Amino acid sequence: MAKDADAFRTIGELSSELGVAQHILRYWETRFPQLQPLKRAGNRRYYRPADVALVERINRLLNEDGYTIRGVQKVLAGKSEERDGGGRPESDARPTLPPELLTELKRLRADLAAALER
Repeated sequence: MAKDADAFRTIGELSSELGVAQHILRYWETRFPQLQPLKRAGNRRYYRPADVALVERINRLLNEDGYTIRGVQKVLAGKSEERDGGGRPESDARPTLPPELLTELKRLRADLAAALER
């Protein structure tokens, strides 16, 4: 049974939903001051719907649109415009990779993440 859209998410639930490791979510909290989930006893994190939307946006900008951490910081701070179609400001531009190579690199990243979790 899926949780209601307005329900709080634990870090484990959010990690599973997005396919992003928990340590990455904790790292993003250090890099993006806008991301501040509720913390309860023992530093248990609870992500509100607004936090979930922000994490989804950060994930999309970083992993789909190809922004750098600094580029996402600028977008979230309003110092740079988010571009449609994956376009990036020149300072954050990277060479375009063929789709097959990008797919292979994403698979390798997932394999490495899985190996680190063992």
